[in-house]
Amino acid sequence: MAASRDLPARLDRSALERVLARAAELQAGELDPGEYISEERLLEIAKEVGLAPHHMRQALAEERTRIALPEETGALARFAGAGRLAATRVVSGSPADVLATLDGWMQREECLTMKRRFPDRVVWEENRSFWMQIRRGMDMGGRRYMLARAHEVSATVVPVDEGRSLVRLEADLSNVRTTRLAGAGASTAAGAFAGGALLALGFFPLAAIAPVLVGASAGYGIARSHRGVAVRAQLALEQVLDRLETRETPAPRPIGSAIEALVDRATRGLLR
Repeated sequence: MAASRDLPARLDRSALERVLARAAELQAGELDPGEYISEERLLEIAKEVGLAPHHMRQALAEERTRIALPEETGALARFAGAGRLAATRVVSGSPADVLATLDGWMQREECLTMKRRFPDRVVWEENRSFWMQIRRGMDMGGRRYMLARAHEVSATVVPVDEGRSLVRLEADLSNVRTTRLAGAGASTAAGAFAGGALLALGFFPLAAIAPVLVGASAGYGIARSHRGVAVRAQLALEQVLDRLETRETPAPRPIGSAIEALVDRATRGLLR
């Protein structure tokens, strides 16, 4: 009895997380390999321990959208920035409606085109059509089209309850990072080559060091510039979710639409 009186009557958030995590660990240890627990039973257990059902449903939805990807913790990610980005939000609507809205937005506003389609997931890639290249180059939408630079962008949508769905957006920017790192390496190599050439021509070592330093400095700046690209792309993902959450529709662009129609008509004429 004395030991029980020494236990805290109330638990703060940190203690609650530790207790729940430990209890889940102990429960998982009792399951045989290959044994599963149904979502219905998990919801019953959550109700028994006082967890709100809507919180548990959201946690289950987040688990279903989770994709096992290696976490970028190496020197490359710390130096140049992340190669993969993700954003998650709970929004109103069924998964089918949300995916349809996202597909329309990505193709119309982000200059992407569908690459693959699954029941609960859509993958897009850059739209390389003539008009879309002009649109991105002239920045007709008044945006930088950061997502169009990605190798691919994907959305996974699963239901949370009858009226809500959980959306997970991902952007693979590893191609952009690789390009910038290649440019950084070329700049550094060019500086080293120039310095070596000056030494071979008989210049003083101090004079030969200058292009090496310039090349290395430029290479450093090029490699680190990917961090800014990643930040802007992450913001673009969050903005897509913002508009999805508020059901905001883009304002019409009559001039852009007219130009698009003219370009489309001219392109079709050339292809005939």
